[in-house]
Amino acid sequence: MQEILIRAGSFVAVIVLGYILRQTGFFTEAAFPVLSNIVMKITLPAAIIISFSNKELEPSLVTLALVGLVAAALPATLGFLLNRGDRGRQAMEMVSLGGYNVGNFTLPFIQSFLGSAGVIVSSLFDVGNAAVCLGGVYSLAVLLKAGRGFSMKKLLLTLLKSIPLLCYVIMIVLGLLKLRLPGPVLSWAGILANANTFLAMLMIGVGLRMQFNCAQIGRIVRLLAVRYIVAAVLAAAFWFLLPYVLSIRRTLVLLVFSPVPNAAPAFTGDLKEDVGLASAVNSFSILISIVLIVFLLIITA
Repeated sequence: MQEILIRAGSFVAVIVLGYILRQTGFFTEAAFPVLSNIVMKITLPAAIIISFSNKELEPSLVTLALVGLVAAALPATLGFLLNRGDRGRQAMEMVSLGGYNVGNFTLPFIQSFLGSAGVIVSSLFDVGNAAVCLGGVYSLAVLLKAGRGFSMKKLLLTLLKSIPLLCYVIMIVLGLLKLRLPGPVLSWAGILANANTFLAMLMIGVGLRMQFNCAQIGRIVRLLAVRYIVAAVLAAAFWFLLPYVLSIRRTLVLLVFSPVPNAAPAFTGDLKEDVGLASAVNSFSILISIVLIVFLLIITA
């Protein structure tokens, strides 16, 4: 327990460092997208490559992608059903509730506490999750608000722009074929992967936004309550019902308590909805998820 608290405290300290540096002007408004690009396009893909290179992939585990898809789509579906009659609100809540911030938030925790085996489970889960939160739910929200039908072409084009998702797919295929990348490539990727945890936590701190008005408090609480109630139901179902070994079920339980995806505020802005509300929900979900994931790490150890 003490080791978990110390290591988790170190993660929180880096997040706090990022927040302080942002507040004191060391990082400007432009720093967050730069850090996000570095993490999403360089260090996170490198961490995925290294984790898959150290383990053999069992074909039966590919079903975890379907688990991730269902888990990510369920809260987005509730966002749609709970706001019938208001397309703008439906679109915004689908984006804020759908999917999980696995790559930038939970994956560094799992990499540190559960090792490469946990990262592989998380990566497979995130394939399905990414199909929802990196374009799927946003595409549906845009079409819903505009009153148009679903476009598979638009969805696929959006997903193909996600470097982590492409990296997941490539490494899964290589793993199933039992192929390994050359040693020099892995050595280079290892250097980049070592920076992923620090940069991901720093980026979260820089991106924290706690600006909201009193009129938004009720809606923030409602969105977070829906999100974490769904997470608790999914966690119970995963723990007691899924036919995977304990280590996999433990990882899945942690994953569904991940915070709102980083892309949600940006997607909300594109939808011309309340970006401030989406940013507040995102930031509060990060703080809540830190507490819950550390608690779950302790009680399931």
